[in-house]
Formats: sequence, C-alpha cells, structure tokens
Amino acid sequence: MDVYLPIANLSVNGLWIVALGALTGVLSGLFGVGGGFLTTPLLIFYGIPPTVAAASASTQVTGASVSGVLAHGKRKGVDYRMGAVMVGGGIIGAGIGALLFRFFRAIGQIDVVINALYVVLLGSIGILMARESWQLLRKSSGTKQAARRRHHPLVANLPWRWRFYGSGLYISPLAPLIVGVAVGILTMLMGVGGGFILVPAMLYILGMSANVVVGTSLFNILFVTIATTVMHSLTTRAVDIVLVALLLIGSVTGAQFGSQLAVKAKPEVLRLVLASIVLLIAFRMFLGLFYQPDEIYTIYPL
Repeated sequence: MDVYLPIANLSVNGLWIVALGALTGVLSGLFGVGGGFLTTPLLIFYGIPPTVAAASASTQVTGASVSGVLAHGKRKGVDYRMGAVMVGGGIIGAGIGALLFRFFRAIGQIDVVINALYVVLLGSIGILMARESWQLLRKSSGTKQAARRRHHPLVANLPWRWRFYGSGLYISPLAPLIVGVAVGILTMLMGVGGGFILVPAMLYILGMSANVVVGTSLFNILFVTIATTVMHSLTTRAVDIVLVALLLIGSVTGAQFGSQLAVKAKPEVLRLVLASIVLLIAFRMFLGLFYQPDEIYTIYPL
C-alpha cells in the first residue's frame, strides 16, 4: 500500500510505517520513553530526509505519550508537580533547540548534526543500559535488597527546595528544570521524546521513586513534544502530517500493549534487549557518517 508524503516528497509503504509506529508505542508504554530515538533513525534508514524524520517523529511521539500517560495515571504512577517543572524547562529547551536547528540547516550541516548526535547518545545510553541490565541479571539468582534511590550531591546543594510528594523528594526545582531544558533541546534537534535520557536522569540524578518515573517521563514528553511540534510547524515547516498520521495509527495501540507488558515482563531482560537494539542502530548510523548516500543533495521545504 503505497502512500505519498507531500513534505518528504516520496512514496512509502503505509503498512511498514504503521508497524514502525506500533513499535514506538510499545516502547513508550514499556519503558517510559517516547520511542522517537528509534523512530527517527529507522525513518532515515527507510529513506525519509533527516529533518522531516526528526520533526515528524516528535509529533508522533505526542500521540504515543497520551495513551501511556492515561494508563500510568490510573495506577497513580505520575508525579504531576515534578512533571510540570520539567515541562517548563522543556519548553525553554525547545526554543533553544529551534534556534540551533535553523542555524545548522542554514549552513547545510543539520543532517550531519542529527546523525552524529544519535551516534553519541545512543551509543552511550546503550552501553550503560546493557551494563546495568547484565549486572542485575547476574545478581537475580541471589537474595538482594533494593537500594534506596538518592539524588546526586550537586542536586542537594541547589537552593529553594520544594516538596515533591509523588516522588518522595525535597529538592530544588532548579534540578528538574535543568533536566527539562536539556530534554527540550534534544527533542527539537533529534525528534526524540527524550525519555531515554530523562528516565536515567530521574533515577540517578534526581533520585525519584521508581514507581513514578515512567509515568512522569511520559507526562513530560507529552507536553514538550506538543511544544516542539508547534515550533517545527512555525519555523522549519518539516512536519509531514501524512507520515505522522500513519505512525500514530500504530503507536496509540502499541502504547497500551506496552503498558500491560511492563507489569508482566522481567525488566532486566527487557532492558538488555532494548540496549542491544539501541547499540545496533547507533553502529548503523556511525557507518552512515562515512559512506556517500544514494542521494547526494536534499531539498528542504521553505
């Protein structure tokens, strides 16, 4: 089933795009990540221009996040106050990211920047996830006591502390605000929800309770991706609504399935599988930086 994408200016197999959206939705509900960190590279591999892939993926992540937030909200797995602070930072970061996006596109280097960011971030996150998952699997046979999460010492030194009852924290709002800014920049530049950065940051930097991390991550992703969609539409004009619609058809259903699977599956094994996929994609994008593409020139919408 061929479908024409007006902004990307090419025809695609609609069923393959729907299947890709379903994969994104499953990851969203399962791990609390938007899934854009896989959607954008896979769209690029398929032949979608990187700018259109990044802008459209961030829009599609919004739909997947709505479904995931509703599922986790029913289980009281969302810290709305913490999420609101990070959303504020994310909107600021999205504005900064929009300026960077326009600058790199103006000098003709946006495709290289997007690919290089994916290689660095996916490679780093994949290695960390694989190492942690392997360590947890090795210890799973013995008796273990869950360690209490503690926020980073730098966070403890920040002023103006607030109480975040959902997360069980008494920390400065500046910490989640800064994390939100970083995620907003990545969302604008890479088309990611930022969950693959946000979830580890909430656990190991902010010290949030594990039972609210996934839901709060999706809450932040939801509103930040809405902001980045508006900014992309007004500034880069790279959002392909047909591509977004196909991705959404699969992702909304996939997110509900992922939320149910998260309760039943063994998290260490799932994280190890996800880490393997992330590392494979990072390696493929690394190779892509060194060989000449079939289409040397890319025409972007004005």
